[in-house]
Amino acid sequence: MNFKNNEKYNIDDLIAIVRQLRAPDGCPWDKVQTHQSIRRDFIEEVYEAAEAIDENDTEHLREELGDVLFQVVFHSVIESEEGHFDFSDITDEVSRKMIIRHPHVFGTVEVENTDEVLSNWDAIKMQTHAQSRVSETMESVSKTLPSLMRAEKLCKKAARGGVRSESCEEALECIDEKLSALKKICAEGNDECREKAVGELLLSVANLSGMIKTDSEQSLYKACDNFIGQFKRYENIAAEKGINIQDSDTKVTNQLWKEINKKEKLEEIKNEQI
Repeated sequence: MNFKNNEKYNIDDLIAIVRQLRAPDGCPWDKVQTHQSIRRDFIEEVYEAAEAIDENDTEHLREELGDVLFQVVFHSVIESEEGHFDFSDITDEVSRKMIIRHPHVFGTVEVENTDEVLSNWDAIKMQTHAQSRVSETMESVSKTLPSLMRAEKLCKKAARGGVRSESCEEALECIDEKLSALKKICAEGNDECREKAVGELLLSVANLSGMIKTDSEQSLYKACDNFIGQFKRYENIAAEKGINIQDSDTKVTNQLWKEINKKEKLEEIKNEQI
């Protein structure tokens, strides 16, 4: 194999490395991969990069961005082998897209704030994608997004089409209505309608989240981490009290859980007042 070790590698070197990995005398694993076989790897690398961002870890982020870039190059090499496009076509297309969608930077359009930027972005996107209806922009939102994220994006697009709550109070009323409907369905034991009712409730929550400028996906992400922390404290206190949380009566464990949460809420209120 004719390969030269460099002191520092650039994007051209990375493309050459991937081509060598997929060459007949390359790596037995890499050369048989397809878009479909490494699809999950691509998703995992993006999530790991997101985790590095959440950790505010620069070195970790640099590493994970490299892994994401490797995936992009890998997919582009597969396409170039088929004669469809190569990496330079990707950079060319995205560069042209950014120039077209930022006329306030690369053209003569003037904007006063980020709201105008986003409004122009959506209008240009609809034009370049030959979309004339808001529903077409909604259908273009990726179905593979986490559902809360997808729901929030759909609600924002619907709002631009005139379907939106007039206030947070109205959005909260909608949530109350969906919750009441779910309670009724659960009381009736209607299994077929539960999934739909839960989905509508979550969609209404995502709508409120977008209205108050809160990322619903990130909010749930943090809530999950907080829940794990709360559960660890609950486990520790239960152990101190000699309670086996896996074998004890649920009335006992639920009561302990409520007491711990109530105590933590009071401490939060106290800290906010200081």
